[in-house]
Amino acid sequence: MSSRTLDACLLTLALSLAACTRPPADATDAAPHAAADDAVDPALDAPAGDVPPATAPGAAAALAPLAADFSGFGPVPFGADAEALRLAWGGPLQGDPDAQDPAACHYLFQQPRPEHGYGTAFMVEGGRFVRVDVDDPSAVAPGGGRIGMPASGIAGLYPGRIEARPHKYVDGAKYLRVTRDGSQAVLLFETDAAGQVQEWRIGLPPQVDYVEGCS
Repeated sequence: MSSRTLDACLLTLALSLAACTRPPADATDAAPHAAADDAVDPALDAPAGDVPPATAPGAAAALAPLAADFSGFGPVPFGADAEALRLAWGGPLQGDPDAQDPAACHYLFQQPRPEHGYGTAFMVEGGRFVRVDVDDPSAVAPGGGRIGMPASGIAGLYPGRIEARPHKYVDGAKYLRVTRDGSQAVLLFETDAAGQVQEWRIGLPPQVDYVEGCS
């Protein structure tokens, strides 16, 4: 073999080896370029196996806690059906209507329940959401009222909007009913004999005034 032929063979071999060790082409070389101002969904960059928080069960409530107000609970207005509550809550709610009387009053309770009390419960009557009951000390009622506050503190938060009624069972205790212009709903704080708020609820009359709940 001549030296010229040998040199040609060595050159060919070198080029072949370089091609085998070259890094793979960028994705932008193999596909059309994306527009410079195209938005990139952060979820698409998540490591394999990760679930974006917004898709996890109950994540909507965890990321942006829903709250009761004079219109309803979060995006669910008073008068909506029970299924709307289940979807908005994003987690399990325990409670079903009486099979013999589906329109009868019943509650949907958060699951799991807190160690003490019930936390948040939703009253449904006639197949419609009508009231929210709360005994969670960390929950804040619309306007700022909360469990543990004295009646005088509640009065300061809702000046001129409170109607005090005597408690049905506890001497000296009261129901403090708060109304707001433009809403049929009533916010009601229940105090003990010492005037300290023990729980609160908000909903539509007459259900908001059911002293025994659905009993």
